[in-house]
Amino acid sequence: MKTKIAIDILMTIFLCLSFVRWEDDLTFHAIVGIGCTVFFAAHVFVHRKWIKAMTKNCLTGKLKKSLKWKYIVNMLLLIVWGISIITGILAIGSFVGGIEWMYVFSRIHAVTSRVGLGLVIIHIIQHWAQIKSYIVRKKSTA
Repeated sequence: MKTKIAIDILMTIFLCLSFVRWEDDLTFHAIVGIGCTVFFAAHVFVHRKWIKAMTKNCLTGKLKKSLKWKYIVNMLLLIVWGISIITGILAIGSFVGGIEWMYVFSRIHAVTSRVGLGLVIIHIIQHWAQIKSYIVRKKSTA
């Protein structure tokens, strides 16, 4: 449980840092993006059993209604951030190599990262009770 929480906190920090304006220097954004990608991959790896079970339940029509929207948002996050990561890597050619046609990847990266941020906010709202339970200490009854 502590590992999951640590990954989520670090992923959130790196995600927030990735939106810091880096102007003409790609270094900061690239380092933060790599960190964000690593923690995103770790997050997916840690939750792989949940993803597999929910996908199976969805495909067989056994997904509980209470989990339906959480599953949809999670899958959209997986797709949107996957696209954002790939296009972010491909956009490097336009900044480092001056390859003009690769600039389109930068635009796709910008759009998907903002859509992804919106989905993250929805995801946090969906899981707020669980997040709060990690933050708020439970009073012991002794």
